[in-house]
Amino acid sequence: MSEPEPVPAEDFKRALARHASGVTVVSVRDGRDDIGTTVTAFASVSAEPPLVLVSIAADSYLDEVLDRQDRWAVSLLAADQTPVASRFAMPGRPSGRLLLANVAHHRGQVSDALIIDDGVAALECSTHHSMAAGDHTLRLGLVLRVDYVDPKARPLLHLDRRYHGHTPRP
Repeated sequence: MSEPEPVPAEDFKRALARHASGVTVVSVRDGRDDIGTTVTAFASVSAEPPLVLVSIAADSYLDEVLDRQDRWAVSLLAADQTPVASRFAMPGRPSGRLLLANVAHHRGQVSDALIIDDGVAALECSTHHSMAAGDHTLRLGLVLRVDYVDPKARPLLHLDRRYHGHTPRP
């Protein structure tokens, strides 16, 4: 039997737009600069050892920097942090420090990357493995430190190509 043709990209995008995902900002410090981007392709992979997966556009500057810097941070955004997600999703965005000028943040203790405060949680990771996957690079990160967890924060979700605050059911 011959291999079936892959589904058209528009069909794929339309189908996956119906899948809600959490919104994160992945950041890394590169010398004197801070690079970051909004990422919705983020997943927990393993508890022992603690591993997460992020998917980064292969043609992005962040992907290039992550090839050089193996420590990075993931800020899991809260429902009221849509402006932050939008800033880090802009094409041609400036340094992460400028994007966070009026947003509470700090540097990670082990990654030295920018971590956004007041989110759902924040993790500091080191690249455990990476591999090319189509037009993205999958990075498996070993979680070195949980910077914070706010059990009361509601997560920011991405659905139908838009951000949505999540309201927990009673």
